[in-house]
Amino acid sequence: VLQNDIDLLNPPAELEKLKHKKKRLVQSPNSFFMDVKCQGCFSITTVFSHSQTVVVCPGCQTVLCQPTGGKARLTEGCSFRRKGD
Repeated sequence: VLQNDIDLLNPPAELEKLKHKKKRLVQSPNSFFMDVKCQGCFSITTVFSHSQTVVVCPGCQTVLCQPTGGKARLTEGCSFRRKGD
């Protein structure tokens, strides 16, 4: 895409998502809440995407995600679904 061909008032959504959260036309956070399903007992827990603590399944005490410097890392075998969108 040539730089001159972009409508600055109506930018494409895929280009806006690549920009920094403060440089978008409308500021929006990169973080989100998600439903994580435990692979052991299949219970669903709501987890923040950038969680700073270890999240444990309330049913079977299995670790669902561990914090990193940014986004939390999900445990192998756990599935998630983004909430809100």
